[in-house]
Amino acid sequence: MRHRCLSIVIAAMAVMCLAALPAVGQAQSRGPEASTPPRLPDGRPDLQGVWDFRTITPLQRPSGLADKEFLTAEEAAEFEQQQAEQQNKDRRDGGAARDVERAYNDFWWDYGSNVVGDRRTSLVVDPPDGRIPPRTEAVRERQTARREARRGRGPSDSWVDRSLWERCIVGFNSGPPMFPSAYNNNFQLFQTPDHVVILNEMVHAARVVPLDGGQHVSEALRQLMGDSRGHWEGDTLVVDTTNFTAASITPYIQGSGESMHLVERFTRVDADTLLYQYTIDDPTTWTSSWTVSLPMRRSEGQLYEYACHEGNYGMTNLLVGARVEEKATPEETATTDSK
Repeated sequence: MRHRCLSIVIAAMAVMCLAALPAVGQAQSRGPEASTPPRLPDGRPDLQGVWDFRTITPLQRPSGLADKEFLTAEEAAEFEQQQAEQQNKDRRDGGAARDVERAYNDFWWDYGSNVVGDRRTSLVVDPPDGRIPPRTEAVRERQTARREARRGRGPSDSWVDRSLWERCIVGFNSGPPMFPSAYNNNFQLFQTPDHVVILNEMVHAARVVPLDGGQHVSEALRQLMGDSRGHWEGDTLVVDTTNFTAASITPYIQGSGESMHLVERFTRVDADTLLYQYTIDDPTTWTSSWTVSLPMRRSEGQLYEYACHEGNYGMTNLLVGARVEEKATPEETATTDSK
């Protein structure tokens, strides 16, 4: 997070707006019409609006809950309390280095405070164990080759060594696919009979998805967010994405190859809930495909520009810090870490 610097006024307005919103998975009645998904004049479900997908439900099921698919109400309340304490960025334990790593104070973070409404123990719903499948030997070979190519270099020799989201090129939670993270867990969907636009607040990344059911572009053309094509299956919008680059897009799919195939499904369950599900298939990376289910809540707020580079000294300071660290003696490093 040390690479980011938010505009104080705009960010404060955004946080205050979001703080008043219900957490993901929380029911909020808005009258009898709340259970009826609205439709457009052409009869298609109206998926438009700003959707909030923050939740503290983990992507993968914790190892301590290996055979437990759902939490009880009491267990969920205890988990939420534990997470609130662990995620508190105003803590000062752990030494100077840990304190710096916490970056902003707690006011600026927006992980959410609740698990999803059905109290599922993971967002991964397939495989049934709630875990991302094991990686293949092929991905381990790719990772080894990358390490060999970097032999003798540190992780911060240049800005090109840093991740795409740290360089403000893509958002760390905007994907595709989308998943809850530290803040800006919002996206807006625009809809016409011929296209949908998926606009994420994080780094204001936008995908314009045609709904003509056409073929993907040539395999020779690769894009960071892939090539997306959409169609309807009943009342569910299906977005099929291929043609990714070999570069990682989100922390959870690091190491994935150009053969990754992503299928996203958007279903408006009721007036206030958009169910977002996606399946990732990449036989060169995982031993089987895996599926995530994430309920999103309708937001009355609006998206704000995420000016990632505005006043951002994070990258400069990160590289300068790496140079200082390289020159430090082991004794100096140990002394700094213990403070």
